[in-house]
Amino acid sequence: MHLDQSFSASYPAALTMGLLTSAHCMAMCGSIMGALTLSLPEEIRNNKLRILPYVASYNLGRISSYALIGFLVGFAGHMITFSLGEGGLGHRAVQLFSAAFMISAGLYIAGWFPRFAFIEKGGGLLWKRIEPWGRRFMPVSSIRQAYLFGVIWGWLPCGLIYAALILAATTGDPVRSGITMLMFGIGTLPAVMTTGIMLNYMVKLARLPWFRPITGLVIIATALVTIFPYM
Repeated sequence: MHLDQSFSASYPAALTMGLLTSAHCMAMCGSIMGALTLSLPEEIRNNKLRILPYVASYNLGRISSYALIGFLVGFAGHMITFSLGEGGLGHRAVQLFSAAFMISAGLYIAGWFPRFAFIEKGGGLLWKRIEPWGRRFMPVSSIRQAYLFGVIWGWLPCGLIYAALILAATTGDPVRSGITMLMFGIGTLPAVMTTGIMLNYMVKLARLPWFRPITGLVIIATALVTIFPYM
């Protein structure tokens, strides 16, 4: 599959999206992370060195799901591009749709388009079928269980994950799409891995009047790059 090398920019773009949306990750995943931590035996919960492998396994499972979904979306994007014909028109159509979706996500993060949240309701239908599987691994008693729960957790409906997936689809290649989502997941790690340590800091940061607008504008700028990759 031929791919313009400029689209490798999706990797740092996805990483940046993950980092900048950390406050949203705290709201969506921080409470889950806290609940999972509290489900561990007390002797593990009170020892930071012993709890770290469990926390890492949760997140490894979550990011594994992101990469898998990215691969599937990349494959679907490639098939759509192929079905729309050659000459770059199909790829361009995927780019334009991606940009529109990401601009909407940027406006949502900035606080200028709250209705974007309805996107998560669609994913909720799938989540209702997947979520009961996650309950089978609670309470967590092993690192393997922690990883498997993280795999389920990775399917949690989130508009920002969907925005990252749309960005991944523009690569036109399943492998690169999967790597793009892997980078997005890595970008979310600092916030989710250190929930207990950084929670107060992230809450204060999210309350600053300029934080959300700037984050939203960065995502909008990323969307523009998908339309004009040589920017």
